[in-house]
Amino acid sequence: MAAEPEDAPAVAVTVVRTGGFAGLSRRWHVEGGAASGLADIVERCPWEACDEVAAEPEGADRFTWSVSAVRGPDERHAELAEQDVDGPWRELIDAVRELARSVAAPQE
Repeated sequence: MAAEPEDAPAVAVTVVRTGGFAGLSRRWHVEGGAASGLADIVERCPWEACDEVAAEPEGADRFTWSVSAVRGPDERHAELAEQDVDGPWRELIDAVRELARSVAAPQE
């Protein structure tokens, strides 16, 4: 991924997963330096296609994903059924989850 210019607005991305066997929610959030490099993925996601109501997840115990991204004054939000999480959506969700884990990991 290309480096962000010094004056580029900070990026904050939040991913919430709901559903599954127990119907529990999980939340991951990264912003600022931890989110550097995510801007390119955020731009590649088809946000406009998510303006419509998200499809229901196919099958029992499937997940629904809520993805929000803020970059400067630009805010975007998408609700996705599990079967819709592919391509740049999968890349963004996986990157946010991994970055959130690494930021939360205890420093030795």
